[in-house]
Amino acid sequence: MKKITKRVLAGTAACVLAFAAVSLSCTRVQVQGSAATAFADTSKPAIAIPAESLKVIEALQSSFRSISSGVLPSVVEIDVTEKKEAPVNPFTFDGWPFDFFFGNPEGPEGREGNGSSDSRRRKREYEQKGLGSGVIVKRTGDTVYVLTNNHVAGKATNITVKLNDGQEFEGKLVGADERQDIALVSFDAKDAENVVVATLGDSDKVQTGDICLAMGAPLGYRQSVTQGIVSATGRSGDQIGNMNDFIQTDAAINQGNSGGPLVNIYGEVIGINTWIASGSGGSVGLGFALPINSVKKAIDDFISKGKISYGWLGISLVDVTDEYKNELGVKGQKGAFASQVFINSPASKGGMQAGDYIIQINGKNVNSQSELIREVAYLPADKNAEFVVLRGGSKITLTVKIEERTEAVSNDNAKLWPGFIASPLTKKLRENLKLDDKIKGVAVTNVLEKSPAAALRIQNGDVITAVNDKKITSLKEFYEALDLSRNKEIWFDVYNDGHTISTGRYKLN
Repeated sequence: MKKITKRVLAGTAACVLAFAAVSLSCTRVQVQGSAATAFADTSKPAIAIPAESLKVIEALQSSFRSISSGVLPSVVEIDVTEKKEAPVNPFTFDGWPFDFFFGNPEGPEGREGNGSSDSRRRKREYEQKGLGSGVIVKRTGDTVYVLTNNHVAGKATNITVKLNDGQEFEGKLVGADERQDIALVSFDAKDAENVVVATLGDSDKVQTGDICLAMGAPLGYRQSVTQGIVSATGRSGDQIGNMNDFIQTDAAINQGNSGGPLVNIYGEVIGINTWIASGSGGSVGLGFALPINSVKKAIDDFISKGKISYGWLGISLVDVTDEYKNELGVKGQKGAFASQVFINSPASKGGMQAGDYIIQINGKNVNSQSELIREVAYLPADKNAEFVVLRGGSKITLTVKIEERTEAVSNDNAKLWPGFIASPLTKKLRENLKLDDKIKGVAVTNVLEKSPAAALRIQNGDVITAVNDKKITSLKEFYEALDLSRNKEIWFDVYNDGHTISTGRYKLN
């Protein structure tokens, strides 16, 4: 039986109720032998531990106590209510259809939609309660700010913040961001100066093997602390749709821990507990926390603008295989492949081309696509960034003025050049497309709607054999021909099902 691993957000929008059932049973046991009863001697230690070893253990225990007592006052429980909609089933709504069969004078005609499909589209609104955790990260006057996850509070209609001393406050959502799964909640307190603010550490210094503590309200058990180590750093968040990397820990994290802090031995917050990998839905020692350095900027962005400002480069990235790299001429090279570039984007204005393989940003090596996405996102708008790319086997240094990312611009397929992903004609692909070895070029995949490729009527499975009447035989040659700086217009020769046609001419602005 194949084992299935679930990825569970550590805080849920479902109502969490925790019950502890303890069953005590007394059974009479007949003891054979002596009737004498032995009692523990409380005048001496239960076991003999060498004094030096005991000092080490006691010092460690004292450290955990100090960390817990110092940080827990800044850890809160966040109770939320969300308004949701569910479709109304016409066959169970207000007694219908039973009234129809048993003489309701209104019948189906007296109801909206006359019992038609309109009634099936009706929805009812309901409230769903949930809970998560948070950590106090800032205080300004009487306003206190709590950092948590977007999946905890991002869609809440009502928020209650519960402090460790039992005080409860009405919370307000300051801002939330789905890409990083982070949110900021505020509340007002007359004695805010007595509210403890957590100290934020430096997550870039975190190393595998570091001791850490996870804090929060798992399953509603407030002010809980678990201890473990950092199992790994730099874990990808792609599998949960998160742009960040994560700190992995074996400290127990469960539902309700989301938004709570991961703390180092100095009592500093190094991460925000976010999700777990589990086959059961409970902790199996695979917990993940957002590195605190990746969200520090978000706190100020939320307070000043109500949202996070992201840098925008204007390229589309794809992961590529070793075979793909061979065709590009970047075999064995770490980096990120820009398969497409937005026309008139910062990238195109700075001279970046579709087909460039990015290996450095501002002097820092780029090891993966995810890493480049994060680095660009954190760049401030209107500032220059330096990129090193491999193009045609040569290193090129480009200076690009970063702009602020907006959904309208970044989702505009009409500006994404060329509007499809080119693939090398491997043996397997030739078999699938039924191509003989005489056909040279690149295959078309992932054509985007409203893109230049779609406008030119290019389809998935087509083979590009020439660009601007120049024959191409490899990916390297194809991307060299797509130079936006040297061409005012581009057209393709396309082979499909035994026919070769030339597309219209696409004018580059």
